[in-house]
Amino acid sequence: MTTLRQLRYLEAIARHSHFGKAAAECSVTQPALSQQIKELEQRWGVALLERSPKQVSLTSEGVEAVRRARVILSEVSDLEDFARQRTGTLSGVLRLGAIPSIAPYLLPVMLTGLSVRYPDVDLRLRETVTESLVDELKAGKLDVIVAALPLKSPEIEVQELFVDNFLLAIRDSEQLTPNMLATPALIGEDRLLLMGEGHCLREQVLSYCNIGASKLSRAMGASSLSTIVQMVANGHGVTLLPEMCIREQVPDNRIRLLRFAGEQPSRTVAMAWRRSTPLRDDYMALAHLMLDGWND
Repeated sequence: MTTLRQLRYLEAIARHSHFGKAAAECSVTQPALSQQIKELEQRWGVALLERSPKQVSLTSEGVEAVRRARVILSEVSDLEDFARQRTGTLSGVLRLGAIPSIAPYLLPVMLTGLSVRYPDVDLRLRETVTESLVDELKAGKLDVIVAALPLKSPEIEVQELFVDNFLLAIRDSEQLTPNMLATPALIGEDRLLLMGEGHCLREQVLSYCNIGASKLSRAMGASSLSTIVQMVANGHGVTLLPEMCIREQVPDNRIRLLRFAGEQPSRTVAMAWRRSTPLRDDYMALAHLMLDGWND
């Protein structure tokens, strides 16, 4: 009999294209995961994967199998949500994902209010890039995610939370006047420090600065804003920082933060969940909790 565990293993391999990474995510050994997939292929009589020493890819049959598996896993997750709904608002396990440029600054504030208002919730946090969050949400591995718009998928419902403005972070110097405003002219292609590939904040900054990725003369590849802040503090370039991170963490005193002249560059922070979930009211309650934390 085909098991949900086998479908989860197959779905994880499809996202990671790597047995080791999929096994780590599923908290199982690589040989055990590989054996389960082989049993699945034998039962179905089709090859689902093309294996090579460095990576694994899906066959055409594997692509269709993963598509159908994701539908099943999503429906199973919604069934579990239905059962949880009977126990009260925001109770039981809640699997929440967030992008790295939001998680450290919004979630700690939200957690304080969550533990007071909804003491029966068991929160499980996941921090990764937007694309992975959306995939895991649709597959039923996460219940709700927090990221920056756009979040385009017909399978998910999006609730906007608030607008988060960007400020220019630059090494302080005598050339910076007290009331100086930032302009794109202060941001040279050779000075701009960015998050690594796959982070939506990277694309938002590049879009505002009207710089194509191919024109960049340096590539930071940083996975955290704190790393970039330290680079700016030591005079290695400039960056755009979300106001969210400044509110929760006072930047290095060697850095000046400049608001932009004219229209402010910004991002819209939002929550999202599967449209099919019966727990929409619970997730709306969570959205209001995050808004309360942001507005305090």
